[in-house]
Amino acid sequence: MADIMAEYLACPIRQVLSRFGDKWSMLVLYMLHTSETGVLRFNEIRRLMTDCSQKMLSQTLKNLEQSHLVHREVYPEVPPRVEYSLTDTGKSLMPVLTALIDWGKEHFNDVLTDIQVG
Repeated sequence: MADIMAEYLACPIRQVLSRFGDKWSMLVLYMLHTSETGVLRFNEIRRLMTDCSQKMLSQTLKNLEQSHLVHREVYPEVPPRVEYSLTDTGKSLMPVLTALIDWGKEHFNDVLTDIQVG
C-alpha cells in the first residue's frame, strides 16, 4: 500500500489533474489569459461563467491561488477591490492549454460521435 501511495504522489500527471484539471479551473485560467488586460475581477469572471455557482468559482480561484497559477490582489479601498491575474507559472501553462483547446476544436466531432444521448 505504501508503494502505491508513493507512486501516486510521484506521478506528475495525477498531481496536475488533481490540482487544476477540472473544467472550472481551466476556464478561469483561459479567461484570464484571453482578457484584454490580463486582469479580471470576481464579478467579471462570474458574468463570463454563468453556469458556475458563486461558491464554486470562489473555491476554484482559491485553489488556483494555492497552486500558484493565479495571483489575487486586494486593494485597500472601501469597498475592497480584488483582482485576479495569472502568475508566471500560470502564464507558462497557457501554450499547453491553448494546444489542448486547439486539439478539442479539431477533434470535437470525432470525440462527440460516440456519445449517446439518453
